[in-house]
Amino acid sequence: MHVVLSIGGSSIIPDGLPDLAFLRSLANLIKKSKLSFGILCGGGTVARLYANAARELGAGEYEADSIAIRSTRQNAALLLAALKSAGIDVHGRVIDDFEFAKEPARVNKVVVMGGTIPGITTDTDSVLLAEAIGAERLVNVSNVDAIYTADPKKNPNAKKYVKMGYEELIALASQSDKRMAGTNFVFDLLACKLIARSKIETHFVSFKRMDDLEAAIEGKKHSGTVVC
Repeated sequence: MHVVLSIGGSSIIPDGLPDLAFLRSLANLIKKSKLSFGILCGGGTVARLYANAARELGAGEYEADSIAIRSTRQNAALLLAALKSAGIDVHGRVIDDFEFAKEPARVNKVVVMGGTIPGITTDTDSVLLAEAIGAERLVNVSNVDAIYTADPKKNPNAKKYVKMGYEELIALASQSDKRMAGTNFVFDLLACKLIARSKIETHFVSFKRMDDLEAAIEGKKHSGTVVC
């Protein structure tokens, strides 16, 4: 069985520096699992900084997207190094094409991707990867521990969803998806619609809770949010 992990850039580089402890812990978790994985890495703060700087210099949204994608692939390469160091059977390079990912996903325990094309977020990339390799479960790993009714960092009264349906998630995402490089929202609208069409069980957990991440990978109960 395949599981896709959508690893937010904020998980890989949370405070301006790579979180080596997280990368090693993730590699160890994957190594001991009996499942196979597709991993899609986001760009996080670095991608937002570069995308915004490009706009300030007069670049359009296509160029801002292209620059942000480079950050996602750099993060993916960093994770790939951690997986190789742990002795995991991983395809040897960062993949940038869903069709190409199919065969390596069949023969390797792990395949790793960054962003693909301008206009498509890494949220959507992760779902397309799940569809391409036939994954039944997707785990979204970020600096937020679940899905809330509002941004919990800005609204202390925001309530956590323990479980929600696809249509509920689509409605929530439609309020915040601006389709711009570097914007930050729970899961982009297109990604929400794609998991709904393929009925992909999707979990939302924090990178700070490895116990939750492990439980989500195995489809077990955790303190985050499950969408199904």
